[in-house]
Amino acid sequence: MTHSRTVLVTGAGSGLGRGIALAFAAEGAAVAVAGRSAEPLAGTVALIEAAGGRALALPTDITDPAQAERLVTDTVRAFGSLDVAVNNAGIFRGGRPLADQPLDDWRAVLDTNVLGVVAAMRPQIAWMRAHGGGAIVNIASNLGAHRRRPGLAAYIASKAAVSALTRAAALDHIADGVRINAVSPGAADTTMSLLPGETPEERDARMKEQSPLGRVSTVDEVAAAVRYLASPAAASVVGTDLVIDGGAAA
Repeated sequence: MTHSRTVLVTGAGSGLGRGIALAFAAEGAAVAVAGRSAEPLAGTVALIEAAGGRALALPTDITDPAQAERLVTDTVRAFGSLDVAVNNAGIFRGGRPLADQPLDDWRAVLDTNVLGVVAAMRPQIAWMRAHGGGAIVNIASNLGAHRRRPGLAAYIASKAAVSALTRAAALDHIADGVRINAVSPGAADTTMSLLPGETPEERDARMKEQSPLGRVSTVDEVAAAVRYLASPAAASVVGTDLVIDGGAAA
């Protein structure tokens, strides 16, 4: 099938990344899906192809700049362009007060969630700048620039950095035709929103009390925000950070 554009999604083996990849494929995009593990990526590709879409799995560690460069090269080689990039890959380490969190945890979180986004964006921007522009959406979190909770300092600092980085990069590159924005999800219907040992039903009961909306966001709701920011309808949206969290950070 012909495709309207090529979309690259990192962290696309599960959760929000997989949902975002499926949403772009459903609108006709060819989708390159990246992540550290090949098997989950193959599952995402199978779902897209079963629905009649085009997808390619590209196992990548985006903390390695050489692999991040190759990801863009391989995407363009397969599909001919790179129109949209969604930088969703991230890790979560938390549950302890700052003074008790090992520095190795801090390094791992900042290396993936901040430097990994930088390493991913550099070749994405370079290709788009040289080929007429494009759109980049970084996935931050409502935990960070928007709200804080105890015991999550490393994750919160990393996602606040993604928000600030997104805005700074947007100003650096809008004159190049590259629009850069962020989406900051709250609790969504993925395994990441479950407390240790918690079932989805128990989480839903908890969210009725904790969320102003009374529930988690669906993956499709978060994906819709990403699709909007990547679309021509958002042509004048530059350097924004769109919070999708049912009012938790309001």
